[in-house]
Amino acid sequence: MKKTIILTALLLLGLFVHAQPNLDSLWGVWNDESKEDTCRLKALQKIIRDGYLDTNIDSVLVLAKLQYDFAEKTGSKYFMARSLLSQGEYWNRKDDQEKALVNLHQSLMIRKELNDIKGVAFCLREIADIYRLNGDYSKALDSYNELLELYDELNDKTNIAIVNMTIGYVYRIRGDYVSAINYYNQSVSLFREVGAEKNIAASLNNIANVYYNQGIFPKALEYYIKCLKINEKNNNREWMSSNLVNIGNIYKILGNYNAALEYYERALKIREASDDKSQSGSILLRIANNYRDQGDYDNALIFYNKLLEMLAESNEPLILGELYKDFGKLYEKKGEYYEALANYSMSLDIHSQHEHRRSIAHLYINIGSVQLKLNRLDKAVESCSRGLEFSEKINSIHNQKNACECLYSAYKTLGKNKDALEYYEKYTMFEDSLKKEETAKKLQQMEFAKQMLADSLAQEEEKLIVQHAHELEVNKKDKQRKIFMGIGLLVILIAVGLYSRLRYVRILKSIIEKEKDSSDNLLLNILPAEIAEELKEKGKADARNFDMVSILFTDFIEFTQTSSMLTAQELVSEINICFEAFDQIIRTYGIEKIKTIGDAYMAVGGLPVPTDDSVKNTILAALEMQAFIIDRKKEMQAKDQPAFEMRAGIHTGPVVAGIVGQKKFQYDIWGNTVNIASRMESNSEVGKVNISQITYDLIKDDKEFSFEKRGQIEVKGKGMMEMYFVDNVKM
Repeated sequence: MKKTIILTALLLLGLFVHAQPNLDSLWGVWNDESKEDTCRLKALQKIIRDGYLDTNIDSVLVLAKLQYDFAEKTGSKYFMARSLLSQGEYWNRKDDQEKALVNLHQSLMIRKELNDIKGVAFCLREIADIYRLNGDYSKALDSYNELLELYDELNDKTNIAIVNMTIGYVYRIRGDYVSAINYYNQSVSLFREVGAEKNIAASLNNIANVYYNQGIFPKALEYYIKCLKINEKNNNREWMSSNLVNIGNIYKILGNYNAALEYYERALKIREASDDKSQSGSILLRIANNYRDQGDYDNALIFYNKLLEMLAESNEPLILGELYKDFGKLYEKKGEYYEALANYSMSLDIHSQHEHRRSIAHLYINIGSVQLKLNRLDKAVESCSRGLEFSEKINSIHNQKNACECLYSAYKTLGKNKDALEYYEKYTMFEDSLKKEETAKKLQQMEFAKQMLADSLAQEEEKLIVQHAHELEVNKKDKQRKIFMGIGLLVILIAVGLYSRLRYVRILKSIIEKEKDSSDNLLLNILPAEIAEELKEKGKADARNFDMVSILFTDFIEFTQTSSMLTAQELVSEINICFEAFDQIIRTYGIEKIKTIGDAYMAVGGLPVPTDDSVKNTILAALEMQAFIIDRKKEMQAKDQPAFEMRAGIHTGPVVAGIVGQKKFQYDIWGNTVNIASRMESNSEVGKVNISQITYDLIKDDKEFSFEKRGQIEVKGKGMMEMYFVDNVKM
């Protein structure tokens, strides 16, 4: 046994150097073989947790293994579990979560075997937190829910509240905002029961953050103010400052710059009093930007320079990088482009040193845009190309769109129309993607708001029931005194209450219906009505086979040449006018728009609901589109302005249709029919509608149409195919 003591002493030689004086007695107990085994293990446990877990983590593993071996030898399962827990904490702090989970699960199993509920809860919490931090949210939720049952068994309301708040956070990260709000509200109620006001403020702040992120700013403001009042009562100055900044942010978003400034200045006073330069700098930057965004450039410069002076005395490179970027924005707004370039470049140097790729991408694009304004076209191309490269690495669609817009304008001015067209098509693709993302976000926000209103309605109805029950109870107790007057008054109160509540319920139902209609309309902008309905009912829409649909393609001729005679704004405006007219035409004929691809337009008849007249209606729609383009060209030529000419083609056959994607979903079709329809368009002529043999066979006996046989034409990848020009006899 003496050898064991010597070995232990040698093994822990380095530990004694760092040991605190109050640990000496614990080491004495551990090394005293005359002491009981349990007493020695307790001493070693305290050495691990109180002496080294937070100060010398590298020593913990050695001590924990020593404890485990001794506990196993003496048959103490409790201390085996404690040792495994310490080892799990060691590996977690060393960022080896796999080993941490192995040790924690082993400790958990021993605790369950010993029926040590508190020990089980402690292990579960560690395990759940690791799953949460690693993004394994399903396993985290399973562990947290098991933890709730244990704390309920222990009647530990404080920890139940804390776990509810953590579960709310997990649901918020997963995008289930309704569940997040529900768990946050449960934590608020429990914290109120135990009088934990600081925790109440934290939960209220979490609720406010959810509403803020969902764009429901009045509710976010309501909860931030509630949180602020609690923090003011408890003089929690750090949280007060954060609440004030968040309130200021909301007022700035709503365009109330004066109110925003008031709250920012209150937050700044708190941070300056605590000499917190980092947070003070962040708030100064918000104040300066607040002035800049309302056009008060003089005051903005005052605060930018004040921040610059403060940063000269502290080491805050990232705030300095943001400051130079905002300086650049200010000078760009003022039209002082050389000053803007200088500040953007200084900001880029700082962010490059810290490898902040999102800021780097943004700054390259800003520099390219300013170079474009200075007509330094080659430099604009160089900077925006770098910006696009970094934007692709971080998958920032917004930055990619801006970079492509910059490159399109630069190449167009340089006369490189092929390159300009390439980046214009990318620009429109990213813009469409952002619009779909924004639409999906609005749908999510509306669904969240609708659910919140529904919950509020249910709560109001529940309150009404409770209130009525309370009023009846009061009536029973008071019926001995002024019984008739009491009954009469109660009837009046109930009548007024019922009327008021009924009116409130009706208003809420009306709001919900309006939100539902708005949500449905947004969904119909993306999907056909039948598919949208299926998606709402089932949460998904199955892919379908269609035996006979007619696919229409249109494409503008000499688009690059025509676009070179228009500015970017004129080009986008002209395309928009044409495509809006096409949208109206296909609605008239019951045709479904699939998508636009640059200057091409794709629609299909007979889908998602097949009809007997879908082939005819698709042809009529194509002819009317051509008529519109011809009339538009005459109108533009009368103004001596360039105009588009167009080809159109139609083919009929089977396709597969369905939704692709989840967040940025799109309804699309696939099959050989699509490829042939595209070939019908590319082999058409200006002002004509070209149809395939199959389409001709289906419509040839209709007296409303005339046909011009074109004979067999070589089609890329398909061989020789019969084609016909179709026209309307009435036209």
